[in-house]
Amino acid sequence: MAEGGGGGSLAFGQVVIGPPGSGKTTYCGAMGEFLARLGRSVALVNLDPANEALPWPCALDIGELVTLPDVMATLGLGPNGGLLYCMDYLEANADWLRARLRALRGHYVLFDCPGQLELYTHHRALRNVLAQLAKWDFRLAAVHLVDSHYCTDPGKFISVLCTSLSTMLHVELPHVNVLSKMDLIEQYGKLAFNLDYYTEVLDLSYLVDHLASDPFFRNFRRLNEKLVEVIQDYSLVSFVPLNVQDKQSMRQVVQAVDKANGYSFGDRERRSLEALMSAAVGADFHFSSTLAVQEKYVQSQDKAVEEEVMDL
Repeated sequence: MAEGGGGGSLAFGQVVIGPPGSGKTTYCGAMGEFLARLGRSVALVNLDPANEALPWPCALDIGELVTLPDVMATLGLGPNGGLLYCMDYLEANADWLRARLRALRGHYVLFDCPGQLELYTHHRALRNVLAQLAKWDFRLAAVHLVDSHYCTDPGKFISVLCTSLSTMLHVELPHVNVLSKMDLIEQYGKLAFNLDYYTEVLDLSYLVDHLASDPFFRNFRRLNEKLVEVIQDYSLVSFVPLNVQDKQSMRQVVQAVDKANGYSFGDRERRSLEALMSAAVGADFHFSSTLAVQEKYVQSQDKAVEEEVMDL
C-alpha cells in the first residue's frame, strides 16, 4: 500500500455520524457484513461511550477508556454534558487511541460515533480526533445518516438541510449524506415531491411555497427563504437513499463513499461485487439509481390508494 505522511500504510474507512435513532449502529453492522462479503478485512470501532449493548463484535471499544455512565456518576453531569466530557477525554488520550488502532492496519475501519449533534456542529473534540486520524494516515469519509421520515415534513427537511450543511463545514471530511430507513418511508406519509427532489436537493423555492400553504409557517416565510438561500449558495448538500436490506442500495452507498475517501478496489473485489449483486437481483446488475427507490415508493403509495378505494 501507499506510504503516508505518518510513516505507515494508508488505512481507509468511514466515520458514521448522525442524530440519535438515525440507524448508525445498524448501518455499521450491515455495512461491515456487506464489505466483508466483497473480500475486505473490516474492523468495527465503537466511539460512542453511551453504547453499551453493541449488536456486533467490535475490534476497538471506547468503553475501555471511558463510559458515559461512569462520567455521569463521578462528575454529576447529565447525558449531554457527560458525552461532551467523554469526547474531550478521548481527545486528551489520543495516544491510547493511536496505540490500539495500530493493530487494525490493513483493515477497512468503520467508526460508530455518538449521536449528539453538538459534536458535529460546533464542539471541537471529535473534529480534532478525526484530524489526528488523518495525520495517522487514515483516509476517511464521513457518512452522515438522516432518517428519511424528515422528507415528509417540509419544515423538518429544511432543518435537516441546515444541520447537514453545518456538519459538513465543521467536521471537515469528505462527506456522504444518507437518507436512512428508506424501506419505512411509505409509513411516514406521502411526499410533497418526487424522491429525487429531496436526494438532489433541487429548487428549494418550491419547498418554501409548500410551507407557505400552512398557516403556521406562513408567518416564517422570509426566515425560510433566507435559510434556503444559505443552503443553495453553498450548493454542497445532497443525499443517497439507503435501505440496509437492499443490496443495490448498499452498493450505491459504497460506491459514493469509495469515491469520497479515495478507496480503489481491485479486479478481484470488483468480480465479488458483480457476483454478489447478480445473486441479489437474479440477473446482471446495473447501477442502482434513485429512480429505482422512487418506483418502489410510488408503487406502495398507489397500492395504498387502491386499498382505500376498495374499502369505500
